[in-house]
Amino acid sequence: MTIKLIVGLGNPGNEYKHTRHNAGFWFIDKIAEQFGITLSHDKKFHGDVGRGTIFGQEVRLLKPDTFMNRSGLAVVPLAKFYNIQPSEILIAHDELDIPAGAIRLKTGGGHGGHNGLRDIVPHIGADFHRLRIGIGHPGHASKVSGWVLSKPSADDAASIDKAIDCVGEHLKLIMAGNLDRARNGINGFKLS
Repeated sequence: MTIKLIVGLGNPGNEYKHTRHNAGFWFIDKIAEQFGITLSHDKKFHGDVGRGTIFGQEVRLLKPDTFMNRSGLAVVPLAKFYNIQPSEILIAHDELDIPAGAIRLKTGGGHGGHNGLRDIVPHIGADFHRLRIGIGHPGHASKVSGWVLSKPSADDAASIDKAIDCVGEHLKLIMAGNLDRARNGINGFKLS
């Protein structure tokens, strides 16, 4: 099964642009730039949408313009309109339970408390692929909201950027549906 839709989760607006919660947007921006895919606003799909070719595969990119907890409003109509199955979707999002500079590729599972996934899973099921971009944890549940909505330190930002670059090196495998091999490389990534 090939990947036909790559979604990056985040919050719209300049005040959120550099916050940890927007790691999914950072991933989309990087691959859009790498493969020359232009994103433009599409109000029908509540987000910025682009279409292009990545390693010979036609793919759509999506950055919802809804807030994180309403991500399903963008993902669900686009997937249904283009008849894209959950197994053909990769969703990139920030992940508290993984340190900054680490990244994990997984398929299926629950929402893990992530508000963006929580809004998507009831509508399309859980069988999509997730790119979990580590942002680290502030240490206590009471600090989570402030943590995800604040900018990472310069070191953490550089670490997150390197982890996203690692995915770029495995994107050919992901696009071809060779997720097991891609998972081995991505999940084993360590900052040197």
